Amino acid sequence: MSEWINAIVFGVGVVAFVLGISSIILAVISTKSTESGMQEKVEYGFFGATGLIVCALMAYALA
Repeated sequence: MSEWINAIVFGVGVVAFVLGISSIILAVISTKSTESGMQEKVEYGFFGATGLIVCALMAYALA
């Protein structure tokens, strides 16, 4: 049963990593210069950082 839990934790970590990196990339390549553009960059950055933190927590859980 432990192997199933490790597999699920690994899957969640990979998904969080991919979503985190893609959100950060979207924040960097956003070209809007209005107020809503800045809000979009901040939101993408927040979701990116959150995704990377969740990925780090899942890696710690596997260790």
